[in-house]
Amino acid sequence: MKIGEDTLAGKTALVTGAGSGIGLASAKLLAQAGARVALLGRTADELSDALAEIGGKQAGHFIVKADVGDEQEMAEAFKTVSSQWNHLDILLVNAGINGVWAPLDRMEVAEWDETIRVNLRGTYLTTRNALPLLKARGAAVTIVSSVNGTRMFSNTGATAYACTKAAQVAFAKMIALELAKDRVRVNVICPGAIDTKIDDSTEKRGLEDVRLPVEFPEGEIPLTDGEPGTAEQVACLVWFLSSDAASHITGTEIFIEGAQSLLQG
Repeated sequence: MKIGEDTLAGKTALVTGAGSGIGLASAKLLAQAGARVALLGRTADELSDALAEIGGKQAGHFIVKADVGDEQEMAEAFKTVSSQWNHLDILLVNAGINGVWAPLDRMEVAEWDETIRVNLRGTYLTTRNALPLLKARGAAVTIVSSVNGTRMFSNTGATAYACTKAAQVAFAKMIALELAKDRVRVNVICPGAIDTKIDDSTEKRGLEDVRLPVEFPEGEIPLTDGEPGTAEQVACLVWFLSSDAASHITGTEIFIEGAQSLLQG
């Protein structure tokens, strides 16, 4: 799918977790559609590479290094963004980790807390710090959740992760109503299996002890005979929800998973 080069002309966008996967694919598509993009992430080298991929500083893009779960770092990050722009039209809350997947009695408190810190606290800190810029002239916020915890519960051991993903949907619905008067739309994307690097942040431990012996038909993703989706497919949905084509959509979660969760839920 090709997105018209001028569909987001004059818009400003901030993408978290922008160094790879869904974040990078979305940043590239938003830039292609004409938006100026701020890339936020924790890894300087990844961000520098991403900046080059979307057109560099000369195109009006820039990078912000911060940990989304750190209150002080995010406050400083948004000072940087505010020094560049006096409004924010598009916010993609994408940064997250899978964290530890383990039986409840084998998951340490610190492991639980880290998943909550990055995925849920990070969503809160990102959105809260962005509020003045979002309210300046109305905006579109898209939060990347998951099928886990929202429509699929068969990934036994992914409890901490699933809880954060369910909470993101509740968070989005609550603030969609709260911010409607400010013309800020808030929606959620719930991907299934997508070919990204998020598995690099996953530690699976002791799951064979708690997984139920369920076998799915060959091809766990019916629409594609088992093949995962792509970050670029998710990026197209990000573009749509960020554009004027979705101007009357808010407080809604959209699943992009090739019927995976209908089979595995």
